[in-house]
Amino acid sequence: MKKLYLFDSFALIYRAYFAFQKNPLINSKGFNVSAIQGFLNTIWEIKTKYNPTHYAIVFDAAAQTDRQAEHEFYKAQRQETPDDIVTSIPYIKSIIKAMNMPVVEINGFEADDLIGTLAVKAAAEGFECYIVSPDKDLGQVASDKIFIHKPPFMGKPAEVLGVAELNRKWEIKNPKEIIDILGLWGDAVDNIPGVKGIGEKGAKMLIRQFGSIENIYENIDQVKGAIKDKLIEHKEMALISKKLATIITDAPIDWNEDDFILKEFNKEKLAEIFAELEFRTLGKKIIGDDYSMNDTAKNTVNTKAVTKNPSQFSMFASADAIEENSSQQKQSISFGKNINNTEHEYFLIDSQEKTDELLKKLNAADKICFDTETTSVNANNCELVGISFSIKPFEAYYVPIPSDQKEAIKLIHQFKNILENKKITKIGQNIKFDQLVLKWYDIDVQGILFDTMLAHYLIDADTKHNMNVLAENYLGYSPVSIEELIGKKGPKQITMRDVPVENVKEYAAEDADITLQLFDVFKKEIDQTHLHKLFYEVETPLIPVLTEMEYEGVRIDTAFLKQYSDEIAHDIISLKEEILSVCGAQFNIDSPKQLGDILFEKMGIKYPGKKTKSGQYSTDEETLQKIVHEHPIAEKLLDYREFTKLKSTYVDALPNLINPKTNRLHTTFNQAIAATGRLSSVNPNLQNIPVKTDRGKKIRQAFIQKDDQHIILSADYSQIELRIVASISEDENMMEAFKKNLDIHAATAANVFGVELEHVTSEMRRQAKMVNFGIIYGISAFGLAQRLGIPRTEAANLIEQYFVKFSGIKRYMDNTINFAKENGFVETLLHRRRYVRDINAGNWTVRGFAERNAINAPIQGTAADMIKVAMINIHKQLKARNLQSKMILQVHDELLFDVYLPEKEEIGKIVTEEMQNALPLRVPVEVSTGFGNNWLEAH
Repeated sequence: MKKLYLFDSFALIYRAYFAFQKNPLINSKGFNVSAIQGFLNTIWEIKTKYNPTHYAIVFDAAAQTDRQAEHEFYKAQRQETPDDIVTSIPYIKSIIKAMNMPVVEINGFEADDLIGTLAVKAAAEGFECYIVSPDKDLGQVASDKIFIHKPPFMGKPAEVLGVAELNRKWEIKNPKEIIDILGLWGDAVDNIPGVKGIGEKGAKMLIRQFGSIENIYENIDQVKGAIKDKLIEHKEMALISKKLATIITDAPIDWNEDDFILKEFNKEKLAEIFAELEFRTLGKKIIGDDYSMNDTAKNTVNTKAVTKNPSQFSMFASADAIEENSSQQKQSISFGKNINNTEHEYFLIDSQEKTDELLKKLNAADKICFDTETTSVNANNCELVGISFSIKPFEAYYVPIPSDQKEAIKLIHQFKNILENKKITKIGQNIKFDQLVLKWYDIDVQGILFDTMLAHYLIDADTKHNMNVLAENYLGYSPVSIEELIGKKGPKQITMRDVPVENVKEYAAEDADITLQLFDVFKKEIDQTHLHKLFYEVETPLIPVLTEMEYEGVRIDTAFLKQYSDEIAHDIISLKEEILSVCGAQFNIDSPKQLGDILFEKMGIKYPGKKTKSGQYSTDEETLQKIVHEHPIAEKLLDYREFTKLKSTYVDALPNLINPKTNRLHTTFNQAIAATGRLSSVNPNLQNIPVKTDRGKKIRQAFIQKDDQHIILSADYSQIELRIVASISEDENMMEAFKKNLDIHAATAANVFGVELEHVTSEMRRQAKMVNFGIIYGISAFGLAQRLGIPRTEAANLIEQYFVKFSGIKRYMDNTINFAKENGFVETLLHRRRYVRDINAGNWTVRGFAERNAINAPIQGTAADMIKVAMINIHKQLKARNLQSKMILQVHDELLFDVYLPEKEEIGKIVTEEMQNALPLRVPVEVSTGFGNNWLEAH
């Protein structure tokens, strides 16, 4: 069977762009490649998974269409196209051209018309046609040969809709009736008015009864009440709207199937474009495993400083301009480098004589770059395979470490004095890992540290920081990948010990060499900019603090977890039986579709929201919370989901993460992930341990003291983000509330509602609390109304009154946005920068998201800086006083300690004072502390 796939390009490009809006894909030049990568992923998935025989990539033409010429309001209210999409489209067209994919674009015609025409003509020739688009209006052209293919989106699988599926979704008898529904309902995206006062439900009901708009007006007397009046009043607009919603299927385009066959890719041209965009994974996927960014022309100097402004990509006004730029690069820029075409000297240190010679060189150096090779990526449970050193570019040394542990310790300890020498600067990429590995060999890496990963994180928090990416972006060099050395991950994955030592030598020595070269690049930017203090006084001193915390770990009560697992399992079974009994049907509770049909169709519960794009009822937490007061089943479902997640994610998972060497749990702290500056953790992710419910909080009971000579101390900042808001905004009312040690949410309510503090009700306080925390994240009246379950006008009034009483906060928000618009970034109190590249975007949705980030980033970032400074100072005190107590965990604004009982009073005082005094604020900083035999008791 011949299969034609028609791609609705602009709809897919928009969809891809907004899918990544919260975490955009930004390359080293500051260019947002989300739309390009998302669109290409869709094309590639279709090609490889569904094997089309024919393709058409369809674009809207720039010229005005007949619809727009005839009706000025049509599409007139659309937001401006986001700048990142504007700059992405020429690249997309250039890539499609290099892939030799057929492109269809005709002046005066919309993509929908061209798609509809091609689909109808191809279907008449016996083709199966699949329209790849998320848009609802294209369903009208469906037939027994024409289908709508909705690609995967935000975790939802792909969906193929034929006539039967569309009829069921739209509650109609024929897909053509979609036109009539849109004629009545309208389409906000295209600014098709429809009939004012008739929504989706009313439109479907009318078309179900009458079949078409024309038939409604022929039988208008059968329509009753206000709907009849609306139809009569807006008859002309109903007919115009139907015409606007109708897709043309006879556009002037010839169908010749040979024109739509996919030809061979121009791999050389693709490689040039992918190199410019820095598409590594996608490049290998589309071009093949032999693709390397640096097999093609590539700018070898970093351009981050001059490409923060996306408008600087406007030179690429067309695909032709991109191609011209690529050809110019070929002539003016050197080809990329790798280990095979770059002169280097990498030495294998495999004798005592060579070791002695290396030791002399290292001892004479003022800085050394080093890197460890291990049997696994778990620094607390691996063996050292080798260590590499570099003290000048293009030269490095690799020392293989024997598998016999006695011999290994004997050899590596020859380097102990050098690694512990405080006068020698130590350079590394993710140096915390190497520091932790060596700690297990009784080596405490000391001296000034310089982590190239952390340096780049401060320079550009929003992009990738792994060494291979940095080498390609800043040095124009492609390092040997780990896959090249040991192969891809699989059931029989080999380790470094299985690879010939000569191969490991090249790989490991290259790592040290490249990291040293990156040090030379990053040190200049760190030392000559605002980043100096933050890097050398906060991020770098934090490395040994986190190393010790990861090394120490925390004791877990596995017996409690086993008992709790059985308890939750029993609760899950009971809840499941109750839910099925109340619903009066047997179905899969974990299936959102089945659950939605049961709740909102079989049980008749009023659905509180809009269906998903695939026509399903949403049954997410937000939806269930809205119907909690409607039916008790909602509460049971929320409990069921909480219990199943608790059991699988924490209760059953934590025992499996206990280190067999120590019988303790060792999480890994990520210092270079969150753009706000916050620490995160993995294996396990402790930041996500539930705290809102008693069931969730009980997990903390499993984190217990080291032994009967120790006790757990929890120290938690109280409302630190609001205190930071009060301080940086200098709002008099909020500062006064904190200075008087008032309940901040009650004090806010008293101000907003104009009542005395003692007359504040629990509902007033609840609403004020939501506004307090919502304002930090730039909450809108719509968002506040949803969260509080109140009318939007009431929510808007609440926000308005809040800004009247807390004018300093409103002033902070306005000033911060204005600063971001002028400078392109915002800063914390310690000058940690967050770039907000879309702050001047013409599209208000994109701009609004950037504005919310601008308001929140200085607050979250200052809170992150504050607890980091506290951790560093506490660690110094513990060392200086030679105390046995250990800091073991950091979770959000909370620190956890294993306290040696004789030191209890001293530790409590140190921790409180250092946390309170970490950063000077204009309001008092409160720290809540507690002791207990487990985390729950202490908290």
